[in-house]
Amino acid sequence: MKLYIKYMVSLRCKMMVKEELKKLGLRYVVVDLGLVEIMEDITQQQRQQLKENLRRSGLELLDTKRSILIEKIKNVITEMIHYSDELPKTNYSEYISEKLGYDYTYLANIFSEVKGITIQQFIIVHKIERVKELLLYDELNLTEISYRLHYSSVAHLSNQFKKITGLSPSFYKKLKQKRKGNLENM
Repeated sequence: MKLYIKYMVSLRCKMMVKEELKKLGLRYVVVDLGLVEIMEDITQQQRQQLKENLRRSGLELLDTKRSILIEKIKNVITEMIHYSDELPKTNYSEYISEKLGYDYTYLANIFSEVKGITIQQFIIVHKIERVKELLLYDELNLTEISYRLHYSSVAHLSNQFKKITGLSPSFYKKLKQKRKGNLENM
């Protein structure tokens, strides 16, 4: 049986969900971002208890097909941008459509209707979050980051970064380094 969980975006979330399943005596086959596959059917009481326990931890057990589909879209994008070493060579629309087995227009319409932003806007926000992470790790320069995240140029990346954050990537990096230095001097 498959269960879908909203806001499950990190390894810590996966560990927490595994712990909650164990408390309820539910054996799982897979615990992935936004998805849990358990071996047996879940009783209504177990489902309610899991729902309450997850809610206390900031997670949400999904019930409607629409909310499950939205969560699947978000998880594909999150996994693609934050957890894979290289972004797909195909268009994001083709990639998402292929991963989920739905027509992209259908997915895009539902996503926009429910979330109030387009899938493309959601991707851009996540790419900028990834840029922030990579800038802070200080392992890659801006050219390498723009190449890794499939930007056409460093200028394109910088413009998008500024549009989303209000800061240039170099100013953002200096700001974070300054804050880090201040914390270390306390």
